[in-house]
Amino acid sequence: MQVIIHTGAHCTDGDRILKCLLRNKQAFADRGIAVPGPGRYRELLGHSFRAMSATAPAPDAREVLMDAILDEEHADRMILSNAYFFGSRRLAVRDGQLYPAAPERVRYLHKLFRGDRLTMFMGLRNPASFLPAVLGNPTREQLADVLGGTDPGKLRWSDCLRRIHAAAPDMDMIVWCNEDTPLLWAHIIRQMAGLQPDEKIVGGFDLLSDLITREGMQKFRAYLHTHTGLNENQKRCVIAAFLENFAIPERMEEELDLPGWTEELVEELSDAYDDDLTRIRQIPGVTLIDP
Repeated sequence: MQVIIHTGAHCTDGDRILKCLLRNKQAFADRGIAVPGPGRYRELLGHSFRAMSATAPAPDAREVLMDAILDEEHADRMILSNAYFFGSRRLAVRDGQLYPAAPERVRYLHKLFRGDRLTMFMGLRNPASFLPAVLGNPTREQLADVLGGTDPGKLRWSDCLRRIHAAAPDMDMIVWCNEDTPLLWAHIIRQMAGLQPDEKIVGGFDLLSDLITREGMQKFRAYLHTHTGLNENQKRCVIAAFLENFAIPERMEEELDLPGWTEELVEELSDAYDDDLTRIRQIPGVTLIDP
């Protein structure tokens, strides 16, 4: 089976991807693509991870797991989504690393789904906004403890992805910048489901409708109605134009509030994040989706 693991990251899509997948659940099921409800696997996999920290899984662990998750549904492809696959928010950054537990969790997943082909999907986020989002409002001492004395400018998503690749060299990883998600939304959903670029899905503009005004959304749909046959890149250009003209400002803003956070540091982190994308493109098995 092809097992798709959507691992967040924390504070990126806010479970919107899962909700969109569930809106397509029946249509996908008709094509052999299972989208189980999160109640069937999130807690179950969490218990499994904790058990595997002490002992190896039983020989029939995969069959038991599949029976519990699929509940007699037959599928060739299964999509599981959970921003907590790699741990809680408080474990998202430790000792100067992003998701230090990710390699171990990936090894657990491979043991549980032995014989299946795993593909990991994850949205990345600029550390300048990711750290405030996952850490809440820490004191200077708490921030220093989380970073392990590391300069926040040294945090690299590429380091995280390289560690995951070393733990699971045969696993493909598909990643994107969360800042680009409004432009990539439908493409991400189709990629998870293994669909062709022109195949229709329900909710292909769900995220856009959350970010622009009602008037903007009405004009956007009217534009698509009168401009049929647009390819994926052309649609992204249209989405970008409507975001520029009809975005709801407060829904586009990101919190950048941590002790000692200056405009200079935010700019430094953002520049480092942009440079890191070049490194990510060079990691074997990793595909970075560009807008």
